[in-house]
Amino acid sequence: MDINLFKFCSGLRVLGYLMVLLVAAIIAVSYYAVVVVTCGSQLLRGGGGHHSFFAILLIIVFHVLLALLTWSYVMVVFWDPGSVPENWRPVLSSEESLEAGSSSITTSDTVGTEGLDSTLSISEELNRRQRVGYCDKCRNGKPPRCHHCSVCQRCVLKMDHHCVWVVNCVGARNYKFFLLFLLYTFLETTLDTLVLLPNFIEFFGKARDHSASPSNLAVIFLAFILNMAFALSLLCFIVMHASLLSSNTTSIEVINTIDTLNFSVTKFTSVSLVLH
Repeated sequence: MDINLFKFCSGLRVLGYLMVLLVAAIIAVSYYAVVVVTCGSQLLRGGGGHHSFFAILLIIVFHVLLALLTWSYVMVVFWDPGSVPENWRPVLSSEESLEAGSSSITTSDTVGTEGLDSTLSISEELNRRQRVGYCDKCRNGKPPRCHHCSVCQRCVLKMDHHCVWVVNCVGARNYKFFLLFLLYTFLETTLDTLVLLPNFIEFFGKARDHSASPSNLAVIFLAFILNMAFALSLLCFIVMHASLLSSNTTSIEVINTIDTLNFSVTKFTSVSLVLH
């Protein structure tokens, strides 16, 4: 009896829901450590001056970044990454429709196609049409640069990868929100790391002298380690996706070493297509 191992990939969605809870828990721990313990205690001491002003400024920046982070996260989780319409087929010109039974495309047919981008050469257009395939799992047409996700059980346009952290695929339609989520999360975790750094340095002295609440010390220690780890990891992801964005390439295409020469555009055009 044949066993389809790809069916077990759908179980990763359960892991994704746990990741959403983990993200919420990390945000809660960071919020308590930065806003309540660090900045809040600074304001409660009173005295005014630049220390209080700096604490208020940090709280405002923290909440602005948190709002942007939450918005981008919700968008990348719930926004459609780019599903293929049911019974999708490539649009053919009238002349090509008469030759639907033939796999050959003449030069005159290609040049006469309405709506064809003038920047594409005949060879590029022929190569593009050859990339149009068929998905046996979805039983539907498969546009160029489209991939079937074994977790979501659907084809995704210009699929980059399936991200367990957002319980969704990252594709053509939600890639912008994914990049913004990476950027805002990196800025937030970097801010938290810098704010908690002085308290982390004093952690061992306060723990030895019992001069602070053990629970607060544990929260500060945990929040600092988590935020620093995420900040360093996100920096690597941002650099990687910036490189992919500038070359109009996806992670899957890099892993599968797909020739993307025919999808090459200028860096400005590639960025504007994603962030429009």
